[in-house]
Order: sequence, then structure tokens, then C-alpha cells
Amino acid sequence: MDKLLIRGGRPLQGEVTISGAKNAALPQLCAALLCAEPLTLTNVPHLQDVNTTLKLLRNMGVVAERSQTQPDEVTLDASAVNLPEAPYDLVKTMRASILVLGPLLARFGRARVSLPGGCAIGSRPVDQHIKGLQAMGATITVEHGYIIATAPVGADGQPQRLRGARITTDMVTVTGTENLLMAATLADGETLLENAAQEPEVVDLADMLVKMGARIEGQGTGRIRVQGVERLHGLAAAASHRIVPDRIEAGTFLCAVAATGGDVVLRRARADHLSAVIDKLREAGVTIETGDDWIRVCSRQRPRAVSFRTSEYPLFPTDMQAQFMVLDCIAEGTATVTETIFENRYMHVNELVRLGAHIDINGPVAVVHGVPRLSGATVMATDLRASASLVIAGLVADGQTVVDRIYHLDRGYDQMEAKLRAIGADIERVKSDLPT
Repeated sequence: MDKLLIRGGRPLQGEVTISGAKNAALPQLCAALLCAEPLTLTNVPHLQDVNTTLKLLRNMGVVAERSQTQPDEVTLDASAVNLPEAPYDLVKTMRASILVLGPLLARFGRARVSLPGGCAIGSRPVDQHIKGLQAMGATITVEHGYIIATAPVGADGQPQRLRGARITTDMVTVTGTENLLMAATLADGETLLENAAQEPEVVDLADMLVKMGARIEGQGTGRIRVQGVERLHGLAAAASHRIVPDRIEAGTFLCAVAATGGDVVLRRARADHLSAVIDKLREAGVTIETGDDWIRVCSRQRPRAVSFRTSEYPLFPTDMQAQFMVLDCIAEGTATVTETIFENRYMHVNELVRLGAHIDINGPVAVVHGVPRLSGATVMATDLRASASLVIAGLVADGQTVVDRIYHLDRGYDQMEAKLRAIGADIERVKSDLPT
């Protein structure tokens, strides 16, 4: 099992290029199921979750290939799908696999999708997906760990199109919004999604669907209106869709530089997608400069402790909570962190304490007392963003840190250790017991 060996204490200098967003790539890959023509995407990151999604789509009969000359380009052809099913053995490690449910049901009138797995950071129920599709006329049952869905059936016994509906989810759900949005593009009539997620990844999916012929308004707001069409068309290479940059990867590198010190420019980064994080970094005393597609972060002194509360976009993202907490661990003063999205998202705290952090937990609230330094130790990653926080902590800590179970990291970060090494970090991937 791979581990990361980190020797901390080095400031970071130089430039790093941000990859395409995992949370945009996965629904857009699944959207290929909506049409019978090839769909070409660019800026597709090299991640385990992307590989799992491509394997899942190929299992259904989708032809999915990465370009030999443009490694970040993927072309998908779902014209010959013969198995509208997502089996457990392909989706057990990835919660985003639920995103095939809406497209399969909308285009083929039936779907059998395993209840998904993923990071153990708390309950992320799919009941909002089911509730919305039922409002569009689908019949859905859950049997033996599978969601079995069928579209309305006509008098001739043949599946009909889903019906447009007004859907108000009980909570803001990103994958729920994406699933219902994709299903609505081929529904009969108008669908109104109330309490919709506003994340940039949702907007990027909607923008791509519009290029494919969908009629969508209101993306980026809490109310999305979709006029269903009979069919969507593909996107050839000349008209391909470029996936938006990964704001969480960018935020992770911002926190890494802020914690270790240094001066780094992030290329292909969208500052307008990170306003809440950038505001908190500036509050901590970090210098941030921005342009249309770049962010410069400069840190020359110990940061100040900053309190924050996670919430839905455009407020502070839960996916940045663990990384920013590391900054508070070595900051001057005491900060209060309140996690409002996932109930189990403090599993990194015990590992940070092993490195010398001083953190008190009371339910959803963590009180972080800044210490002058952390010290290296062996720690274990428990989920994707916890992995990133432990890497940042290792970059800051005195001595040697080993981060175990980094398969979580590989699910969501494209060559993280190589990018860090290129800007001065002493970090390497090891596959066996460490040398003495």
C-alpha cells in the first residue's frame, strides 16, 4: 500500500498548474449517457475516481477513450449502451456513481444502480434524488442494495419520457441537483428545481448540457428552470467542453503555501470560485493576488488564527475545512471551526493531534489552539480531504512524517506529490517499509 514520506520545514516557491475539477468531471462523464453521439471533454483530471467512472461507463457499453496526443482529453460514445446498470463492485468506492441514475432513466426509461459508497465522512443519503425522480413520474424501489427505477409506461406498455415537475429538495444537494438536472433535459415539459445547489461544478455541467442542446436557465442560483427536449447532441473535438479548474485543489495549495511559507503562483485557477477561502486567508495575514486565471499566494510570517463555519456555496466549503484547520493549528491565537455539512468530518483531528496539534472537539465545533510547531509522526488518512490536510501538516512539521492510506488522496488529487515536489517540497511516494 502506497504511503507518502514527507520531510517538513521547507517553504514553497514557484508555479503549479491546477487540474480540472473532479466534482465537475464526474457528472459530465455521466452526462454522455444522455445522447447517442460522441462527447469530447478536455481538462479531464487523472484521478482514481475518473478511472472508476470510465470503467463503469464502459461496463454499460460506452466507448470511452483518452486521447493519445492530448492526455487530458476524453471522448465518450454512448450510442451502443446495452446494460443500464451500475453494479456494486464498480461503485462501492465512489459515491458519485449515483450520477448515472438520472441520465439512464431519462434516455433508456430504466436503470438499476447500486447504492454507492465513498468516503466515511457522514450520512449523504440519496433520498432527495429518488424523491425528485418520483416527482417526474418514475417508479423507484430499493431492493437488495440496488435502486431500481423505471419511467412511466404508456398504454402500449412502452416506457415514456419522464414528466417535467416542480421539485423542491429538503436540503441543498450538489449531486441531487446534478442528477435531476440531467434527467430534466430529456423530460416532457418544464422542470423547476428549487433549493438547487449553486456550486461552480453545477454551473459547468449546465453550461455543457446547453452546448449539447439542452434548454436551461438559472444555473448558479437556487432556482434552475429546464425545458425538456426530445434529444441532445454530442460535442465533437472541435466543439469540446473544457472542464472548470478544481477550486478545492487550488484551495489546498493556497493553504499549503500559507502554512509552510513561501511564494507560489497557481496557474489555471479561478479566484472567483474561492472567494470565501481567500477572504479567510487574507484575514490570517496571507498575501493573495489574483487575475482571470491565476492566483498568487505569499506567506512570510506565522499566520493569525481565523474562525470559520462551513456552509453551502458561495460560503466556506466543507471540502476545505480540514486543510484550513492545519493553518489554524500552527497560527497565533485560538480559532473556532464549525462544521455544518457532514457530521463525521473531524476524523483528521486525532491524526493532527499525533503531530502535536491542540484541538478540542464538542459536537460540530472544533476549538483549535495554535502551537508554534508540529512534529513529524506516522499518520493515517481517513478520507479524501483529511488526506490533504495531513500532507499539509507534514510539510509544516519538524522531521519526518509518513501519511498512510493515500489511496484516498489519489481519488481526488492529480499527481499531488509531484506538483508539491516541483515547488520545493521534500515529499516522495513509497511502496514498502521506510528506510531507517
